[in-house]
Amino acid sequence: MNINNYFNTTIWSEQKPEFIKSLTKASNKYIKAAKNSPEAKEHIKKFGDFGRSYHSTPLTLDNDFRDFRDYIGQKSWEYLDHQGFDMQQYTTLFSELWVQEFAKKGGHHSAHVHWNQHVSGFYFLKASEKTSMPIFHEPRTGARSTKLKMKNNLKEILNGNELIHFKPQPGTLIIFPGYLEHEFSVDFGIEPFRFIHWNIQAVPKEISKDVV
Repeated sequence: MNINNYFNTTIWSEQKPEFIKSLTKASNKYIKAAKNSPEAKEHIKKFGDFGRSYHSTPLTLDNDFRDFRDYIGQKSWEYLDHQGFDMQQYTTLFSELWVQEFAKKGGHHSAHVHWNQHVSGFYFLKASEKTSMPIFHEPRTGARSTKLKMKNNLKEILNGNELIHFKPQPGTLIIFPGYLEHEFSVDFGIEPFRFIHWNIQAVPKEISKDVV
């Protein structure tokens, strides 16, 4: 029998360690500000530090992130182009770019998607075998609703898998479609866990040229 795989979900990943040092330094002030915000202080006072994730304000206009922004912007364009989309008709624009760090006593993110986005991505600044990891979910509704039980002894990734995870290290960069549901496993606060997250929209050029 011929084996034909169609409607694949493409995830790109690479190691890009040259950004670690500069972006860790540039993001320190944002994480510090997030931890010292009135909302964060009030929450910690009432409930403690466990389970929190400290988000920065937008990084898009910060020149300390310009080289990184240019790199992932180009890579995101190439990611869409590689899948066959006619990117000569579109301009890619950042809709979101932020850094976040899980609390010292651990954190997590529930499964979610970023609506109305075409490309999403992660870049990990602080991570190890002891920290959280991104988990991606099967995106096809029909496949999820008719899912069969998998064999218990499988040690490889097959088409029937419902969840896929990556074990990031500092410098790991991951690009994936905006529709792909993802979450972060519980982090136990043993070692620091910090990453940059972004979302990109592909906008028709006849529309984007009129955007101020």
